[in-house]
Amino acid sequence: MNSPLGRARVACVQYGTAQKQFNISDAVDFLYPVPLLPEQRAIAAALSDVDALLGGLERLIAKKRDLKQTAMQQLLTGQTRLPGFSGEWDVKTLFDLAERKKELFDDGDWIESEHIATEGVRLIQTGNIGVGCFVEKEVRKFIYEESFTSLRCKQLKTGDLLVCRLADPAGRACVLPDIGEERIVTSVDVTIFRPPIGMADRVYLANVFSTPEWFRAVSDRSGGTTHKRISRGALGRVSLKLPPLPEQTAIAAVLSDMDAELSALEARRDKTRALKQAMMQELLTGRTRLV
Repeated sequence: MNSPLGRARVACVQYGTAQKQFNISDAVDFLYPVPLLPEQRAIAAALSDVDALLGGLERLIAKKRDLKQTAMQQLLTGQTRLPGFSGEWDVKTLFDLAERKKELFDDGDWIESEHIATEGVRLIQTGNIGVGCFVEKEVRKFIYEESFTSLRCKQLKTGDLLVCRLADPAGRACVLPDIGEERIVTSVDVTIFRPPIGMADRVYLANVFSTPEWFRAVSDRSGGTTHKRISRGALGRVSLKLPPLPEQTAIAAVLSDMDAELSALEARRDKTRALKQAMMQELLTGRTRLV
């Protein structure tokens, strides 16, 4: 029933609009290719082995995520210090880190629906900003060249820290990676944060901007009913406890290594999941037979 063939049969008898459903009695008349019982058992065993591998990977990913959350809680608050570091942490606002210069802490542009195009200058929207990560969408958005010129849009740079001021959650942020675009702009609900290299580590800040404490601080300063958002001014006044820059960089490196390990495990899980789908398509239809 979970194979592509089974799902296709179910799709033919589904009814409803918002919540699709079907009567189990309809499945009684479905015709499926059925091998002899020994082959059924062999196929089930092969798929169960893949399920066991997937389950193990999911448990390992969950464990690694928990470890990272614990590391963030300890390292980003100073509860645990990395070897070789000591001393007090400073308290800084985001405005302080931007040296109170608008060009280092500014919003994106007022981009309206009439400016959106299928090609031109790449547009980063609030949906591209995840909690600590950049989220690439299947459908990429652009604005017209004419709009880029008439709006006098600010160009983003690889390494910019993008902070989303719109829920949910407001305050989430990511460091813009190299996405292979020559020119990139963003919308007004995104603050472009460029603390000078000698002032703060941007990867460290992106991790700070992913903590429950940060989201509570932003939520306390947010307004609105239908769409909660924080103003750039209120965002700039949020204060942080920051270690010296070398310690920030060291903490960022530890957390980045953990992120890389998680990404590798998630890629392995996704590959295994795709392998299982391919095995189901082959084995449950008789295209491939087990020897």
